[in-house]
Amino acid sequence: MARMTAAEAAVHVLKKEGVDVTFGLPGAAINPFYAAMRNVGGVDHVLARHVEGASHMAEGYTRTQPGNVGVCIGTSGPAGTDMITGLYSASADSIPILCITGQAPANKLHKEDFQAVDIKAIAGPVTKWAITVLEPAQVPRAFQQAFQIMRSSRPGPVLIDLPIDVQMTEIEFDPDTYESLPAYKPSASRAQIEKAMGMLNEADQPLLVAGGGIINADASELLTEFAEITGVPVIPTLMGWGTIPDDHPLMAGMVGLQTAHRYGNATMLASDFVMGIGNRWANRHTGALDSYTEGRTFVHVDIEPTQIGRIFGPDYGIVSDAKAALELFVEVAKEWKAEGKLKDRRAWAEECQERKRTLLRKTHFDNVPVKPQRVYEEMNKAFGKNTRYVSTIGLSQIAGAQFLHVYKPRHWINCGQAGPLGWTIPAALGVRRADPETDIVALSGDYDFQFMVEELAVGAQFNLPYIHVLVNNSYLGLIRQAQRGFDMDYQVQLSFENINCPEINGYGVDHVSVVEGLGCKALRVTDPERIGEAFAEARELMQQHRVPVVVEIILERVTNISMGTDLKGINEFEELAENQEDAPTSIAALT
Repeated sequence: MARMTAAEAAVHVLKKEGVDVTFGLPGAAINPFYAAMRNVGGVDHVLARHVEGASHMAEGYTRTQPGNVGVCIGTSGPAGTDMITGLYSASADSIPILCITGQAPANKLHKEDFQAVDIKAIAGPVTKWAITVLEPAQVPRAFQQAFQIMRSSRPGPVLIDLPIDVQMTEIEFDPDTYESLPAYKPSASRAQIEKAMGMLNEADQPLLVAGGGIINADASELLTEFAEITGVPVIPTLMGWGTIPDDHPLMAGMVGLQTAHRYGNATMLASDFVMGIGNRWANRHTGALDSYTEGRTFVHVDIEPTQIGRIFGPDYGIVSDAKAALELFVEVAKEWKAEGKLKDRRAWAEECQERKRTLLRKTHFDNVPVKPQRVYEEMNKAFGKNTRYVSTIGLSQIAGAQFLHVYKPRHWINCGQAGPLGWTIPAALGVRRADPETDIVALSGDYDFQFMVEELAVGAQFNLPYIHVLVNNSYLGLIRQAQRGFDMDYQVQLSFENINCPEINGYGVDHVSVVEGLGCKALRVTDPERIGEAFAEARELMQQHRVPVVVEIILERVTNISMGTDLKGINEFEELAENQEDAPTSIAALT
């Protein structure tokens, strides 16, 4: 046993649980914890400029590598409330992050002390567990339990609130014999898997819907193997994008109201059976439920019992971790294939591929100002299959999901259900901190970019280089498009005549100057023929200076992106493309 402060014991627990970096801001009520990190050693720290930014960095860090748990730290009062958006984002997308806050002394919590707020109560609805630890000896056990809770069942965030006097009190703790608590994950039974397989085998046009739970469970290879054995095409959700490579002959496209492919929606409407694994039937995926469910049988596999039947009642539900379920699905599928029980799906899969070859949206435009579709065409040319994309919300993210390509799990890192503006920059920095090698490309509209632009200084200070594609139409583009239903264009224009930068012709903020003032590099592009050159130049600048590099592309002010409220009624604003992509690999390659 060793005598140490409760804060030092907590740092030892972090190290034992695999944490080697934290993101945050020191302050008076959390300074004992920072002192503990300095004294104990072994846990690095990235200094954010805003505490919400720190929470998004932690989330980006978690999402990048299997097993990662991002940790964000702030002082008492507003630091905790600032991190609520990050906790909500992590909770909504089943992402484990640990938020640590300082607090007023325990005996003053009821006295309206300076920056004393009941952060436990505030954070409760957006965490799996929130606690203010009042007894110093309970601090290491609270951290131990936090990691168990974050990793068990449906993953999610936890907040631990530490009064300053609790942090400083000495306790007995032995880090050498510390052991993690086992995480609980439910597993499907053989009987359940065989029943689901029987339902799938009876269908004529079956689909697998691959959700983010497959990525959380590190089970993407199993999903692809299961699809290949059975010959069943796969529809990834936005959070499951990358579970199967975009160029795989069984990748049938994404489905939904916004972040979807024409061919994916058409294939969903042609199907008669859908097995969802690790997904939650999000409304932007399903649209109107009568169209989505009509004429189809559904099986739903999810780690969280309350997700089964939450949106609509499936014909059969299985509560299971995605990896545990897919291991059994692969085992049973191999047996059935060897016994000749599986249907031949080649005709159905080829029908899906024919839609994928022909139902493409046009991307090649030579217009000046630039049409956004051309940006994504150039991104596909410039950035390779190993690129990690980071984005959050808006027309830029929607169009990015419609036109970009993703080939690996954790290579589309997107804030899904919450979609807070400003998420992209700090999340990209967290992704870079977790992965020093892979190409990282962030994507923002101008409003998302302006929300937390100050975090670029973190990238400059800590040498966290990545390329940020900033598509600037000087509009709240998604809200403008939504306002068409109200016959208005009200308070959504960001344009103004910038007296200090007349060359941007009324587009408002001079992002290049702002970015360079924060210690990073920036390029501005107005000609579509220059986009590819700018990406190449950005890569050189990033490698030379080891800072974020922003490529701002001036877009036409108004572009409507394909979307709707029902899978049968997506509004398409451009004619179909012709021969813009090589035909995907033949389905025969898998047989």
